[in-house]
Amino acid sequence: MTEIPNDIVLFGYPNSPYARKIVWYLTLRKIEYAYCEQPNRLPRPTLEALNVSYRRIPLLSIGKDVYCDTRLILRKLELRFPDGRLGTSDPDHRAIERLLERYTGDAGIVTRAASLIPPSVFSDPAFVKDREAFSGRKGFWDKARLEAARPESVVHIRDAFELLETTLLADGRDWVFKTNEPSLGDIEAIWPFHWLADLPGALPPNVISPVQFPRVFAWIQRFRDALKQAQRLSPRQKKVTGDDVVKYMQQARFVESVGEIAANDPLGLKPGEVVEVCPIETGFTHRDKGMLLTLTPNEVVVGKKMNVGGGEIRIHCPRWGFRITRARNNKL
Repeated sequence: MTEIPNDIVLFGYPNSPYARKIVWYLTLRKIEYAYCEQPNRLPRPTLEALNVSYRRIPLLSIGKDVYCDTRLILRKLELRFPDGRLGTSDPDHRAIERLLERYTGDAGIVTRAASLIPPSVFSDPAFVKDREAFSGRKGFWDKARLEAARPESVVHIRDAFELLETTLLADGRDWVFKTNEPSLGDIEAIWPFHWLADLPGALPPNVISPVQFPRVFAWIQRFRDALKQAQRLSPRQKKVTGDDVVKYMQQARFVESVGEIAANDPLGLKPGEVVEVCPIETGFTHRDKGMLLTLTPNEVVVGKKMNVGGGEIRIHCPRWGFRITRARNNKL
């Protein structure tokens, strides 16, 4: 049986900016983990074997608990490894940390950044079809549409660069909260800017470059350097196969106990009801159907049977950005 360090498996693929957030966090924390590389499009046989319908990347499992969405994943890692955590304990900074999480994740930056991906990336019709199904926007990745939308997207991304240049980074600080090393606030703030800066042809140099935004680009370079230093000191990422993960999950344990079902939750759901959970904005055609185990203001957990081996797993999703509905039939 393949050993899984700390019972952690990260499911991702190399060019996913979201998966990189989790890799960064684990690297900066020097937390040992296993990595199971996934295709950048469907099908994903390993996740199908586990009966995980959620189609965004990354996912992270700890034991038989499977966590969806980078925001929930980071919170769970902070709780599971509290010594040396990257999150701030200062209430004011905590508010900024959460606002940065929402700003880079929900304020349109991601959609605008995606519009700056060079059209050559979308030369594969199968990849385009997959991304259209993922986004629910037929024609969104059309080459002509992307080229026409590019100037407007540059305007919005320039505004995001300017926000950081003239506010958080304006006084010349190295890191968002004036820490000695990168914090969770830096990870939440930097990831779309880091991604675009690394993507050849994404940013027009006459509009967005170190010339116009020296502090932001210097911050990105400091972050790169901090990651390189952490990589030298961190345990090597352990690569595992899908078969390794499926076999491990069949004999793994749950790391969290079943939580409560909030009695006053607006959805009015009851323990044990069969529900479907999915993201609201993208990937909403793939719903995880299972028995409702936990429902709090911040999290929903459903139990499912694996397609291979028949053991149970638990899917954890945040409430923010996710939809929970009663299933039309109770068959699991």
